Amino acid sequence: MLSRSSGKASRLALALTAAALALTALPATARAAPDPLARFHQQHLAWKSCVLGPDDTTGKELEQAGARCADVTVPLDYSDPGGRTITVAVSRIRATDTAHRVGPLLLNGGGPGGPSLGDAPWVREAMKDVAARYDVVGVDPRFVGRSTPLDCRWPTGTAWRGAGEGRAGFDRTAAFSKDLAERCRSHAGDALPHATTRNTARDMDVVRAALGERRISYLGYSYGSYLGEVYTSMFPGRTGRVVLDGVIDPDRYSARLWRGVEPANRQALKRWASWAADRDAAYGLGRTRDEVLAAVEQVRTAAARIPLRLGDHRLDAHVMPIVVLNGLSQDNDAAFGNFAQGVRDMLRASQGQRVTPSPWLAGVLDFVLTGAKSPYGSVQTAIVCGDNAAPRDPEVYWRDVERARTKDPLFAPVTDNVNPCAYWDRPRERPTTVRGDLPALLVNATGDPRTYYEGATAVRSRWPSSRLVTLRGADQHGVYGIFGSTCVDAAVNAYLATGRLPARDVDCAAPPRR
Repeated sequence: MLSRSSGKASRLALALTAAALALTALPATARAAPDPLARFHQQHLAWKSCVLGPDDTTGKELEQAGARCADVTVPLDYSDPGGRTITVAVSRIRATDTAHRVGPLLLNGGGPGGPSLGDAPWVREAMKDVAARYDVVGVDPRFVGRSTPLDCRWPTGTAWRGAGEGRAGFDRTAAFSKDLAERCRSHAGDALPHATTRNTARDMDVVRAALGERRISYLGYSYGSYLGEVYTSMFPGRTGRVVLDGVIDPDRYSARLWRGVEPANRQALKRWASWAADRDAAYGLGRTRDEVLAAVEQVRTAAARIPLRLGDHRLDAHVMPIVVLNGLSQDNDAAFGNFAQGVRDMLRASQGQRVTPSPWLAGVLDFVLTGAKSPYGSVQTAIVCGDNAAPRDPEVYWRDVERARTKDPLFAPVTDNVNPCAYWDRPRERPTTVRGDLPALLVNATGDPRTYYEGATAVRSRWPSSRLVTLRGADQHGVYGIFGSTCVDAAVNAYLATGRLPARDVDCAAPPRR
């Protein structure tokens, strides 16, 4: 997300007050307050090759696109700027049309916890001719990717699980969540309080200053939309052109960030089932939508009775719905086919067959059931829990799960379930109050299963100066440069080229499914 992300109060207030004074226009006779972050704002960046070694595919792609990379030094704790420092890794493909240069376009692909340093080449391609006017800057946020790492050494890449069957199943997930939180305290306790969206936004502003820019433009996807909302609220006047794709309603961003996505995911599952039914000869899941949905339900009930064997992994009631959720975010034939193969594998396993999972399913199981992606899950959870306090009584979650599962036995036991935030230390700061209006371009698909469409319309109503580009008829998460809508891409590129928002909201129709 959502998918996509945790000094003493007096010291923090002191540092923020000093920063605010530094931004205040003082009378000519007054002496400007010193900038407590001057050594960070004025640092010299050493640009170098992005390639780290012979197997560095991301670095090679960046190199081929003409990018250079650098490490930006930032404070670990902004209330103590003279203390420990960490680094934030950035890549940059410089503008070639220097006569019409707009400035830097910073990227965030979401998560929280997702790297964006490698996104500059494909974003630049999506920008077409307008890319020549921008320095396209990919950023791995603090603790992510090539930046100073945070790893709780988890046995999983994600904290999220289904509640399973009955009270015993729920208690297992509560114990699992508590264990993950304790691992983070043991292995990354010094960093956890500083893994927050507000600190990531502060890092963005240091990047801006270190690049020598008064303003930055910004493209954020999914959780990156929330980061953009926070940055523009904390640092008003520091942004130029802002595009938020997969828009999060800041009033709904919480430590229980999955809540509310059930209807969109049910709809996406039904539309995928119709697609699979039309291809029964290829996948054997059923000739009608209802037959395909019944196959998914058969897998769910079988996994609840006894874990299914899939290669070296065991798939139980806690993990099965996570696999389904992973299959529902991209609306295209390739993604639908991968998911259909995965459901076919799970269905065969539910019938007692020995199954070697398809590459897509094997990848999801490795992500969920091994520690290979522990850093991703660690950072994602640290940010989500560090941003917002969660209910600490497990009974709150148990009641919510029991109440919701009667209506939705597949998704609700995930979206209402307990997670490590229930066992996390309290956040050091309150969430940012997002500003009342911003002239931004918002982009969302009507069937987005992650950042559902109502979030985009809520932000649009809160920001009357913004405009909303809607992709209708697609269950797609992340649209610009990803889905392949000429209408959406043209609207975004026109805004990036001119800085002028459309006169009114823009509707784009997804092509009919074949």
